[in-house]
Amino acid sequence: MHYAEHYREVSTDLPGQSLPWLRSLRTEAEVDFATRGFPSPREEEWRYTNVTPIEKKRFAPVSPADDTASVAQAIIQRHRLTDAWSLVFVDGIYSPSQSRLAGVPGNAVIHPVAEALERCPEKVRAILQQVADKETHGFVAFTTAYFRDGAFIALPDHLVLEKPLQILHVSTQAEGLSVLRHLVSLGAHAQATVIETCAGENETGYLTASVTEIDLAANAHLHHYKLQSEGARSYHFGGIYAAQKATSRFRQHHAAFGGLMARTEIHSDLGQAAECDLDGLFLASGRRHLDTHTILRHNAPRTVSREAYRGIASERGRGVFSGRIVVGKQAQKTDAEMNNRNLLLSDDAEIDSKPQLEIHANDVKCAHGVTVGQLSAESIFYLRSRGIDEASARNMLTFAFANEMVEKIQHEGHRRQVRDALLANLPQTDIRGDWL
Repeated sequence: MHYAEHYREVSTDLPGQSLPWLRSLRTEAEVDFATRGFPSPREEEWRYTNVTPIEKKRFAPVSPADDTASVAQAIIQRHRLTDAWSLVFVDGIYSPSQSRLAGVPGNAVIHPVAEALERCPEKVRAILQQVADKETHGFVAFTTAYFRDGAFIALPDHLVLEKPLQILHVSTQAEGLSVLRHLVSLGAHAQATVIETCAGENETGYLTASVTEIDLAANAHLHHYKLQSEGARSYHFGGIYAAQKATSRFRQHHAAFGGLMARTEIHSDLGQAAECDLDGLFLASGRRHLDTHTILRHNAPRTVSREAYRGIASERGRGVFSGRIVVGKQAQKTDAEMNNRNLLLSDDAEIDSKPQLEIHANDVKCAHGVTVGQLSAESIFYLRSRGIDEASARNMLTFAFANEMVEKIQHEGHRRQVRDALLANLPQTDIRGDWL
């Protein structure tokens, strides 16, 4: 396999190779990946997504472009949040000149991972591979072996970040490979908002693979947002894996609009009385293939989870949603709900939805629902009877369907960016500003 062979060439240049524990971890992951390779549609969790195109292409790490170059600058400025601290990565490597960390509390540990491995390696060791080690497919092993950088965020007990922290990654080079490992740890009663943004040059083919591991101590609260707005010819894998201690709260919102093929996983293990809210929206237009996969494991009593995802597919686009709720034997009094609504805008569009409940306790309240359909003919008729032409009526209904999920985003700047990305990717081109 090309990637396994390439690993032997680049392994000595990867960060942290002077640390015996990390060398061992990378070597084990590389052997694991070389044995299993990337996931196959023969695996049940990947039955709707075939990553063979990634295997056939020869993506490779590249020297990052000058982060002041016009292409990188344009993407960074378009996606940077002005009211947030930021860690910026260009082609998988940290860019100190573009990052904004002035004013971060002194007791917060926020570094690029490559730097954290030098300054506080034991803090990194306490998180790395401690949450994602349950994941059994090749992409997690791939990122463990290959990661060159990422964001390291560790907050002590009771610290509350007053502003969001944005992790902004931009890709600029053709056939480039960016592998990132983000690590987030919140102490007891700590609170933070973290916003991941992945974007790239629209006509450039590249692969981004990232894994975010999140460890939440008792009563910690994390709002995590992710906007996947990669270039139209790119490939993307993103894994978000959380471990929640007792009474912690994890709120995650995922928006996916870009990439030729993209998959994002959001998994969480819930401790006693922990709460987890997952919201998401994807728009598969053109020939895009967008896959969202969630697993929530209720491992203790009185846990609460809510999931609400919406998907839109147009032209020859394909969307996938797979959501699984697992309630363990000890998880009595669990309260879990999952809802997935999908909209098809053309005869050739396709959406596969697979909600699952796996319940091993007897005193629980669990429910799920799924719909896949087209725009309501009655709603279109109603709008037309008010003097609105058919195309505008369809546009209004499509936007309203998606915008309900956008409105759930609490951070105003990120909400505006997601709405802009939604409008840019809708198949209709005459969405009017006064609808907003």
